[in-house]
Amino acid sequence: MGSNDTPKLLAGGNPQIPKGDGPGPVRNYIAAMPGWKHDVGQLLDSIIERTVPGVRKAVKWNTPFYGAANEEGWFLSFHCFDRYVKVTFFRGTSLTPVPPGASKTPDTRYLDVYEDLDEFEEAQFTDWVTQASELAHEKL
Repeated sequence: MGSNDTPKLLAGGNPQIPKGDGPGPVRNYIAAMPGWKHDVGQLLDSIIERTVPGVRKAVKWNTPFYGAANEEGWFLSFHCFDRYVKVTFFRGTSLTPVPPGASKTPDTRYLDVYEDLDEFEEAQFTDWVTQASELAHEKL
Protein backbone atom coordinates (compact mmCIF):
# COMPACT_ATOMS: atom_id res chain seq x y z
CA MET A 1 0.00 0.00 0.00
CA GLY A 2 1.38 3.40 -0.91
CA SER A 3 1.33 6.42 1.35
CA ASN A 4 -1.60 7.88 -0.61
CA ASP A 5 -3.87 4.97 0.28
CA THR A 6 -2.84 4.41 3.89
CA PRO A 7 -5.83 2.98 5.77
CA LYS A 8 -7.76 5.30 8.06
CA LEU A 9 -7.40 4.46 11.75
CA LEU A 10 -10.71 4.09 13.54
CA ALA A 11 -11.34 4.25 17.29
CA GLY A 12 -8.53 2.68 19.32
CA GLY A 13 -6.16 2.78 16.34
CA ASN A 14 -8.07 0.01 14.59
CA PRO A 15 -7.24 0.05 10.84
CA GLN A 16 -10.13 0.43 8.40
CA ILE A 17 -9.44 -2.38 5.90
CA PRO A 18 -11.87 -3.48 3.17
CA LYS A 19 -13.58 -6.82 3.75
CA GLY A 20 -11.74 -9.64 2.01
CA ASP A 21 -10.73 -13.30 2.18
CA GLY A 22 -7.18 -14.60 2.25
CA PRO A 23 -3.86 -13.56 3.74
CA GLY A 24 -3.62 -10.28 1.78
CA PRO A 25 -6.31 -8.32 3.68
CA VAL A 26 -4.94 -9.60 7.02
CA ARG A 27 -1.40 -8.61 6.00
CA ASN A 28 -2.72 -5.13 5.09
CA TYR A 29 -4.52 -4.86 8.44
CA ILE A 30 -1.40 -5.80 10.42
CA ALA A 31 0.77 -3.44 8.34
CA ALA A 32 -1.61 -0.58 9.23
CA MET A 33 -1.76 -1.34 12.99
CA PRO A 34 -0.16 1.69 14.68
CA GLY A 35 2.98 1.65 16.85
CA TRP A 36 3.39 -1.22 19.31
CA LYS A 37 0.08 -2.76 18.17
CA HIS A 38 1.78 -3.64 14.87
CA ASP A 39 4.28 -5.83 16.77
CA VAL A 40 1.44 -7.50 18.67
CA GLY A 41 -0.44 -8.17 15.41
CA GLN A 42 2.65 -9.69 13.78
CA LEU A 43 3.28 -11.89 16.82
CA LEU A 44 -0.31 -13.14 17.03
CA ASP A 45 -0.45 -13.82 13.28
CA SER A 46 2.87 -15.69 13.26
CA ILE A 47 1.87 -17.88 16.24
CA ILE A 48 -1.49 -18.69 14.62
CA GLU A 49 0.18 -19.51 11.27
CA ARG A 50 2.74 -21.88 12.75
CA THR A 51 0.20 -23.49 15.12
CA VAL A 52 -2.62 -24.11 12.60
CA PRO A 53 -1.33 -25.53 9.30
CA GLY A 54 -3.22 -24.07 6.33
CA VAL A 55 -5.05 -21.52 8.50
CA ARG A 56 -7.70 -19.54 6.61
CA LYS A 57 -7.69 -15.76 7.02
CA ALA A 58 -10.10 -12.94 6.26
CA VAL A 59 -10.89 -9.38 7.30
CA LYS A 60 -14.50 -8.63 8.24
CA TRP A 61 -15.77 -5.59 10.11
CA ASN A 62 -12.20 -4.18 10.19
CA THR A 63 -11.04 -7.25 12.13
CA PRO A 64 -8.81 -10.19 11.11
CA PHE A 65 -10.47 -13.60 11.45
CA TYR A 66 -8.83 -17.02 11.51
CA GLY A 67 -10.32 -20.42 10.65
CA ALA A 68 -8.99 -23.97 10.32
CA ALA A 69 -8.21 -25.11 6.78
CA ASN A 70 -11.04 -27.60 6.32
CA GLU A 71 -13.70 -25.94 8.45
CA GLU A 72 -16.33 -23.32 7.82
CA GLY A 73 -16.45 -20.42 10.22
CA TRP A 74 -13.87 -18.92 12.53
CA PHE A 75 -12.16 -19.78 15.80
CA LEU A 76 -10.39 -16.49 16.61
CA SER A 77 -10.17 -12.80 15.75
CA PHE A 78 -8.41 -9.72 17.14
CA HIS A 79 -9.13 -6.00 17.21
CA CYS A 80 -7.24 -2.83 18.27
CA PHE A 81 -8.33 -0.78 21.26
CA ASP A 82 -6.58 2.22 22.82
CA ARG A 83 -4.53 0.35 25.43
CA TYR A 84 -4.57 -3.27 24.18
CA VAL A 85 -5.28 -5.65 21.32
CA LYS A 86 -8.32 -7.80 22.16
CA VAL A 87 -8.15 -11.43 21.03
CA THR A 88 -11.55 -13.12 20.72
CA PHE A 89 -11.85 -16.88 21.16
CA PHE A 90 -15.36 -17.64 19.87
CA ARG A 91 -15.56 -20.93 21.81
CA GLY A 92 -13.42 -19.66 24.67
CA THR A 93 -15.41 -21.26 27.48
CA SER A 94 -14.42 -24.66 26.00
CA LEU A 95 -10.69 -23.90 26.37
CA THR A 96 -8.56 -25.09 29.30
CA PRO A 97 -7.82 -22.96 31.20
CA VAL A 98 -10.57 -20.57 30.15
CA PRO A 99 -9.13 -17.25 28.84
CA PRO A 100 -9.56 -14.45 31.40
CA GLY A 101 -11.89 -11.99 29.66
CA ALA A 102 -15.62 -12.59 30.04
CA SER A 103 -18.10 -11.72 27.29
CA LYS A 104 -21.79 -10.97 26.96
CA THR A 105 -21.84 -13.85 24.45
CA PRO A 106 -22.03 -17.10 26.47
CA ASP A 107 -19.27 -19.11 24.67
CA THR A 108 -16.89 -16.24 23.89
CA ARG A 109 -13.84 -15.33 25.98
CA TYR A 110 -11.22 -12.61 25.49
CA LEU A 111 -7.50 -12.12 26.00
CA ASP A 112 -6.24 -8.53 26.14
CA VAL A 113 -2.65 -8.17 24.91
CA TYR A 114 -0.89 -5.03 26.15
CA GLU A 115 2.18 -3.15 24.92
CA ASP A 116 4.51 -4.90 27.36
CA LEU A 117 4.95 -8.23 25.60
CA ASP A 118 7.03 -9.47 28.54
CA GLU A 119 3.65 -10.10 30.17
CA PHE A 120 2.40 -12.11 27.16
CA GLU A 121 2.33 -15.84 27.83
CA GLU A 122 3.20 -17.18 24.37
CA ALA A 123 3.04 -20.87 25.38
CA GLN A 124 -0.46 -20.42 26.86
CA PHE A 125 -1.66 -18.46 23.82
CA THR A 126 -0.27 -21.14 21.49
CA ASP A 127 -2.07 -23.84 23.48
CA TRP A 128 -5.35 -21.88 23.31
CA VAL A 129 -4.93 -21.45 19.53
CA THR A 130 -4.40 -25.21 19.15
CA GLN A 131 -7.47 -26.01 21.25
CA ALA A 132 -9.65 -23.35 19.58
CA SER A 133 -8.75 -24.48 16.07
CA GLU A 134 -9.94 -28.01 16.89
CA LEU A 135 -13.39 -26.94 18.18
CA ALA A 136 -16.53 -26.20 16.17
CA HIS A 137 -16.14 -22.82 14.49
CA GLU A 138 -18.34 -19.73 14.72
CA LYS A 139 -20.17 -18.98 11.49
CA LEU A 140 -20.39 -15.22 11.06
